[in-house]
Amino acid sequence: MANRLSRLLAVRWSGQISDGLFQSSLASFVLFSPERATSAVAAATAFAVVLLPYSLIGPYVGIILDRFSRRSIVAYCNLIRALNLIVIAYLVKSGHSGISLTLFVLISFGINRLILSALSAGLPLLVTREALISSNALAVTGGTIGVVIGGGIGIGVKKIVDSHFTSDQSSAVVIIIGAALYLASALLSLRLTSREIGPHEHEAKFERAGLREMFEGFHILAEHKDSIRGIITTAIQRGLITALTLMLLLLERNTFNDPKNPDAGLASFGIALAVTGIGVGVGAIITPYFATRVGRHLWIRLMVFSAIPFLTVIAIFTNRYTVIVAAFFLGLTGQAIKVTADALVQSKIDDEYRGRTFAFYDVAVNASIVTGALFAALVLPQSGQSRTLPIAIIVILFATGAGLLTRSSFSADSPSTT
Repeated sequence: MANRLSRLLAVRWSGQISDGLFQSSLASFVLFSPERATSAVAAATAFAVVLLPYSLIGPYVGIILDRFSRRSIVAYCNLIRALNLIVIAYLVKSGHSGISLTLFVLISFGINRLILSALSAGLPLLVTREALISSNALAVTGGTIGVVIGGGIGIGVKKIVDSHFTSDQSSAVVIIIGAALYLASALLSLRLTSREIGPHEHEAKFERAGLREMFEGFHILAEHKDSIRGIITTAIQRGLITALTLMLLLLERNTFNDPKNPDAGLASFGIALAVTGIGVGVGAIITPYFATRVGRHLWIRLMVFSAIPFLTVIAIFTNRYTVIVAAFFLGLTGQAIKVTADALVQSKIDDEYRGRTFAFYDVAVNASIVTGALFAALVLPQSGQSRTLPIAIIVILFATGAGLLTRSSFSADSPSTT
């Protein structure tokens, strides 16, 4: 059992390290480039461009995960991603930042969400129900830390090669390394058998196809009120984190560092993300223990409310130290919510519908991320300094905990909640 899980983790983690490399190179090329000014609108637009298209097709694509070998989907998608990044590297090297680059970035991010949905849907087939929370903590958190590590490697590699190449050429080098890691992830996925992460042969039948089948998956999810509330809570939290990330990006790029020295801003931003990653790791470590003892539902409620004091500090005292401390605890509470909600959904939804459920999960998160980014763009000045944004986030979190997650509507009354 442990050996089977380790194979899935190897695929997920290697791919997400590459995600970090790729994302750091894009951030450097688009947001931390000396010749390209960074504003909240530009950053929010970048989020919307890469996430909205998948949000439109994700639920329908989720049917694929419940009908075809998820292992094969993961393998082929990683191979396609590797080839796609080679094209992106060429475009970045050539300085293209228009529609051509946008199109290929869209393809890469869309494929990435499909892969992560497939791996999340398949994980319950490799572990016992009792081990779901700890296994999710390991898979999701290791992947998130992998993104942070990949981002740090990307920043480090770019700094080394900057002395020999132009900034755009250095970003292209980092992207090529990311492509090699995606290829490695594709090869690692072949260690899993064809149906090891589902769907089972008896489930993979086209008895009802198209939109009808997609909505049938939604209907199954709607029967589990706590699962849908867990998904919505995770989505809201991710959207709010995105808004704060944009605030941090602008603060590091234009306020905490000299705007004429974007490399310093990128390095500081990388440190803040690394601290967030440590918080993510701590959240994952403590969640299996506390969620088992207090129950998944209460643990999610506690984590929603626990983020509020640190946001209050940011609203009153905005400096690089309070922001980094808040980033640590927001990473902790956010990951605790995500890991617990994932296990909640996995334990309630049959494998026959799990692919569609996690595709919908991703769509909800993506839509919330875009909403959070656009909201931040409306309230943030180019300096990034704002009390309005953290106060608004405090209000939303309180409303989520006090309204959506009330004991009467989000309780441990249904089975499989401990």
